[in-house]
Amino acid sequence: MNETYFTYKARPVVRSGKTIYYGSMAEPYVVMMNVTAEEPLHALKAATEVKCYLMKTDKNLNPMQAISKTAVRPTLYEALELAAAWLRSTERSAG
Repeated sequence: MNETYFTYKARPVVRSGKTIYYGSMAEPYVVMMNVTAEEPLHALKAATEVKCYLMKTDKNLNPMQAISKTAVRPTLYEALELAAAWLRSTERSAG
């Protein structure tokens, strides 16, 4: 099955409820983002607090051991920018 995903800076973005995953589970790290607060903006809801977690994708680790970094950002855009920087950083340190 050939699935296509929404991407941001060439990495997949997958949403399930208020949880968003950025990156590929085939890579060593992925970023999980939880929208913890929202406010109405016109006819939509806009995130006003997003908790970000840089996580190792190693299936042998429990979720608490997998978390490498955490941060909170006020918008989804800022959270995605941070996530992209974190994943770029892990690529540089691995190479």
